[in-house]
Amino acid sequence: MNRIKEVLEDQGRSQKWLAGKLGKSYNMVNAYVQNRQQPRLEVLMSIAEILDIDVKDLIVSNKE
Repeated sequence: MNRIKEVLEDQGRSQKWLAGKLGKSYNMVNAYVQNRQQPRLEVLMSIAEILDIDVKDLIVSNKE
């Protein structure tokens, strides 16, 4: 699972904005945000760079 939705909300940015920056369709970014599909590592790293955060901040750990 990822935290893209939370980070976008915290930064006041839209999915449409992220889609434009990534060069991906809104539908693809929406699938990432809703956790219906997980982005490849390269895409996740690009998202982190665009949002100016550490890639680890986009990932939800499955360990307690």
